Amino acid sequence: MKIPCYDCNTETELEVGFEVINFVCPNCQSLYARDKEGGFRRKSQYKTTLNDFPLSIGDVGFLKGSEYKVTGILVKNVQPSYRWTEFILQNKENEFIYLSLSNGHWMILTEMEETFNVKSHPLTLEYNDEDYDIFEFSNAEIINAQGFFDFELPVNQIIYLVEYIKPPFIISVERMNKVETAFHGEYIEKAAIKKAFPNILLPFQFGVNMIQPYRFNVKDTAIIFCFATLLIITANWYIYKDQFEQFVFSKTLSFNEFDNKEITSDAFVLKGGSAPLTIKVSTDVDNSWANLNVALINEETNDEIYANKDIEYYHGYSDGESWSEGNNSEEFNICGVKEGKYHLLITPMKAPEDHTNAEMRVNVVWNEPSSRNVWLVIIGLIVVYLIIRFFNYNFEKERWSDSSYSQYDN
Repeated sequence: MKIPCYDCNTETELEVGFEVINFVCPNCQSLYARDKEGGFRRKSQYKTTLNDFPLSIGDVGFLKGSEYKVTGILVKNVQPSYRWTEFILQNKENEFIYLSLSNGHWMILTEMEETFNVKSHPLTLEYNDEDYDIFEFSNAEIINAQGFFDFELPVNQIIYLVEYIKPPFIISVERMNKVETAFHGEYIEKAAIKKAFPNILLPFQFGVNMIQPYRFNVKDTAIIFCFATLLIITANWYIYKDQFEQFVFSKTLSFNEFDNKEITSDAFVLKGGSAPLTIKVSTDVDNSWANLNVALINEETNDEIYANKDIEYYHGYSDGESWSEGNNSEEFNICGVKEGKYHLLITPMKAPEDHTNAEMRVNVVWNEPSSRNVWLVIIGLIVVYLIIRFFNYNFEKERWSDSSYSQYDN
């Protein structure tokens, strides 16, 4: 179809599969209506100069498994200044879809066969066994348009809207020209629009859209975290259920015999899950120091793990006060020791000038596995969930900030 505009001498041509009732010039927004002879006569003109649309009449994109082209554009406004743009698209089978753009957010809608009684603005609407919550009812007006339309565009008339949401879905009931129509819509990501229209320049996105989904499903996240917690606790119990504390070395070492000399322990076998090997050492240091060096040798793989600890104890009296620092006993771990056959290489040492310290007592225990890591992971999951829930609360609060039915404090 080719329609000339008598105001700006622009001719607009587009192949459409429907009877055109109204036409709006994309250049000057002059509104034309079909007369009795089948021609088009100028009826009025939209005064709003909002023409910076990301899509134009005739643009073609691939959506919902079909190729669609833009046949019409509407700009609607709710007082005082909430505006959104609707793009009407048609495919070769003469099926229509509608793209709605608001604050950079997109939703895709299709006309529904169902009808709903929303005159009394019920708080919920049931569809496909799902409850949709009322978001808003409002009076809108068309303030700008472009393209070809198979219906009469209301001029200086109000469009009655009632919107129900269940993110990422919406049911919008619209009454225009005394005809009521329901639309079902779904939030669509910018990437999908960009894929459908590769040459499009996407507008900046800000705020939270009425049906924009939160990044996380809070309920599903809670279920997943609970399942993960149960799995961690069960796995930890199963791995360590038969494991017990095992003493692998206990001896008092004389410095006269073993000072700075390596001692080899008897071989020992550890069975079960990984657990820390705890070394407890004590010696009678007095204003002096001692040291213990330990090597854990895996007899099957020859892997070696080394650890050492200084034992220091100093004390005195100065400026009228007594003081002390250090201790004559220490405890340290070799963490994550797996099952296997091992022996220890132990080297005790003391300060050369220390002639009073005679011995060092060493005890080595393969502990019962600690559940600390398990609880750290569980606490971490709880913290992450609480953070997700906190941001979800603020997300929903912003979503409902423009609604008269918000359950959140503004």
